[in-house]
Amino acid sequence: MKSAVITFPASNCDRDAVTALESLGSKVQRVWHQDTTLDDNLDLIVLPGGFSYGDYLRSGAMASISPIMNEIKRLADKGVKILGICNGFQILTEAGLLPGVLMRNKQMKFSCRDVYLRTENIDNPFTKNYKKNQVIKIPIAHADGNYFAPSELLKKLEDGGNIAFRYVDKTGNVTDDSNPNGSLLNIAGIINDKKNILGMMPHPERAFEEDNGYGDGVALFKALF
Repeated sequence: MKSAVITFPASNCDRDAVTALESLGSKVQRVWHQDTTLDDNLDLIVLPGGFSYGDYLRSGAMASISPIMNEIKRLADKGVKILGICNGFQILTEAGLLPGVLMRNKQMKFSCRDVYLRTENIDNPFTKNYKKNQVIKIPIAHADGNYFAPSELLKKLEDGGNIAFRYVDKTGNVTDDSNPNGSLLNIAGIINDKKNILGMMPHPERAFEEDNGYGDGVALFKALF
């Protein structure tokens, strides 16, 4: 599998994504955000976490108009898989590749801890290795992870199976206490209608140590091979 990891100014999880992909045998291209071309034969493009441009203006807004985004949009239209993690999710919404917005956490504080997610949709290339309603533990690290969308869009996401992950408690229940940022419907990740673009706030590339019992992110990456 051929993949590309995009680095923006102040990305800080690009190396984690490269390490995860290379450990599974992917040939990974490291791409700077000012580059203007991507290989047509890529299987996967990862927009990693971090704080692109210092999160000035809005998180992901400035990165969403970087030169490389034209190529990402072109390849997304062709069906290439796109994975946006944390800041990458924010960039995808700002670029119009995924609907909705990521706002400041409800508590107005940066949150860095483990959370539990429930897999809502497994009929896509990203979550197919999980079981329906499986509860997994993945870390978060963000200040702007509060997913918001108008009620009609939320209904469309719900009815269309576009919600990939929700924040839940350890037993899989959707509760206010299990929601770390105030996201509507406890949304932690969504997928587009074509099922080739996934955006999620939690960091699966940081849950990659199966030998240490902390490997719930591995299944997501393995599904892409």
